[in-house]
Amino acid sequence: MPEYPTPNLDNDQVRLVGLPRGTSGVLMLIGLVALAIAVALGWRRDDQLRAFSASYLVNYTFFLSIALGALFFVALQHLVRAGWSVTVRRSAEILATGVVYLAVLFLPILAIMLLGWTSPYFKWLDPQTIADSHLAREKLVYLNLPFFTVRAVFYFLVWGLLARFFFKQSTSQDTSGDPMLTRHMEKAAPVAMILFGLTITFASFDWLMSLEPAWFSTIFGVYFFAGAVVGALAALILLALALQAGGVVRRAITVEHYHDLGKLLLGFVVFWGYIAFSQYMLVWYANIPEETVWYLARQTGPWTWVSVGLLFGHLLIPFLGLLPRVVKRRKMLLGVWATWMLVAHWVDIYWLVMPTFAPRHLPFGLLDICCLAAVGCMFFAGVIRTARRCALIPLKDPRLGESLTFENF
Repeated sequence: MPEYPTPNLDNDQVRLVGLPRGTSGVLMLIGLVALAIAVALGWRRDDQLRAFSASYLVNYTFFLSIALGALFFVALQHLVRAGWSVTVRRSAEILATGVVYLAVLFLPILAIMLLGWTSPYFKWLDPQTIADSHLAREKLVYLNLPFFTVRAVFYFLVWGLLARFFFKQSTSQDTSGDPMLTRHMEKAAPVAMILFGLTITFASFDWLMSLEPAWFSTIFGVYFFAGAVVGALAALILLALALQAGGVVRRAITVEHYHDLGKLLLGFVVFWGYIAFSQYMLVWYANIPEETVWYLARQTGPWTWVSVGLLFGHLLIPFLGLLPRVVKRRKMLLGVWATWMLVAHWVDIYWLVMPTFAPRHLPFGLLDICCLAAVGCMFFAGVIRTARRCALIPLKDPRLGESLTFENF
């Protein structure tokens, strides 16, 4: 690879500073308290934690999608041997390691299922519901609790190993400076992409599409993937802004990096819209009752307005907002749109899950806020703990000079 001059970063802070030592512990405590409140609110409803499990699934999937989108970003940079992204790649590596903590946070969902309470997947766990649906009965070979659990363990094992591999190799290079570690990551990237594509597709089938076991869509995994990358890119932009506001990596991450992150965000906003339209158009055109029932619940009552809101809020408005070059080169403007897209992504996940449980009203309330705080605080407690153990840019990556001198044309 070509040699690039490396600017002096001696005056640039590349370690996480400014946060008190106990931040991770405080966040973990807040998360546990919020989770306890959410469980108490769900228990008071006397529905065997049905409302709690639905809300928890929404917020759990939201943060999982960010971690998986970050893992995709890391693997993609090594797959194409990108140089521009080196200084922002470490943030993605750290976010991706969050899948390890999210594996633990998946336990409440499994616990509710194993205890026989009303889990999010009651439509294929309840014998009476299965007896009333021929399509659901045909899928019992796949949709059963033991196999569901085994698949979940496999997904987290793959994601955890991939995230740990890239993070470990990258941070080890900070000390050794061995360029062969970069070669190892580049060689592993194609396999990582294949494993990632398979696991995220089937995980979305298992955890989201199976909420309606009689419904099916072969493009659903791509839809979830597109939203996950949108969420991860928005999170990366906001994380970089937050670090620089705290006096970290101010010289390492430049407006040029924000520009490219903004371009990627715009591209995946359009890609999400393309996949969403493709799925909807095919279902609408075929007009098969087994397929249209899923959209029917999302096009009646108050959910109609959520669907319209996603059309404008997740596609048309941000497309126009992110299109100008000046927006992608102004940090605050880009930060506003990144925040917008994170909110839109959360609404998208909410729209995927909640009509199954509340088809006639929007159930958003304190329970959802507590679940969001619970999963979010515990997720970021783990992320901060990881970030404290390493530099926030790959200090001895052979392409660091290219990233530091990168310019858009």
